[in-house]
Amino acid sequence: ADFCHSLLAAPARVLDAGCGTGRVAIRLAELGHDCVGIDADESMLAVARQSAPELPWVHGDLSRTDLTTLGGDRGFDLVVAAGNVIPLLAAGSLDTVLRLLSAAVAPDGLLVAGFGLVRTKLPRGCPVTPATDYLAACASVGLVETARCSTWQGADFDAGEGYLVSVHRRGSVSRPGQTAQQPT
Repeated sequence: ADFCHSLLAAPARVLDAGCGTGRVAIRLAELGHDCVGIDADESMLAVARQSAPELPWVHGDLSRTDLTTLGGDRGFDLVVAAGNVIPLLAAGSLDTVLRLLSAAVAPDGLLVAGFGLVRTKLPRGCPVTPATDYLAACASVGLVETARCSTWQGADFDAGEGYLVSVHRRGSVSRPGQTAQQPT
């Protein structure tokens, strides 16, 4: 949440995609952002609702939900998919999910995702989503990479670390000083 907060000024409209128990959305709301969480697991949403009943928590599948209806007319300034949401997607749904997530991002808004690139950084039985597959899917829906890190603390990307935190902007180019690095 602190990494995401550092990317944009509050109050920003934020979608926590695959929010689970709501940890990221709750923290971003504490930092002054207007947050909505969505998850397919009703039991995790129950925990989120108990922890922060004032926030909107939506039960929905990221591959089947029109996320633009959650973002209002202007969309979300930031869509975040933290905690291995990407590799936990149903097989074959990555392109669809990224199309739906991208559509929910406001013009010049951000999509931030963080996930393990090796089995030791993923939940048991979770398949690996290669960085190249994720980055290609983002590019195919018009998202432009602006930063790539190995940690949520912003460490420079090192494929050997086995984790990717990727920042993409909708409808813009990389900002000066934020040269996108190529996966290795």
